[in-house]
Amino acid sequence: MSTNPARMTNRTAWAAFWVALAGLVLMPIPLFIGLILGGGLSLVAAVLVVIALLKGLSRQGKGIAPVVFAGIFVALTWGGISAGGGIVW
Repeated sequence: MSTNPARMTNRTAWAAFWVALAGLVLMPIPLFIGLILGGGLSLVAAVLVVIALLKGLSRQGKGIAPVVFAGIFVALTWGGISAGGGIVW
């Protein structure tokens, strides 16, 4: 981790971003595979989003952009699953 406070990144935010993106990409796979893979990853990403958001807010908002995108990806994944993504062919 960088010792320069101006260059510190929120690693949890980037982890949430990539996990949420993977969940969104895997969600459309049919026959419940997307539901298990995409839904599981989106649940993990949702927990990481909360942790990263709290970290970002304690740093006066530094590194909060990936958290916002990860939250959007999680919402899109859950919306896609509720509309039948990953379940029906």
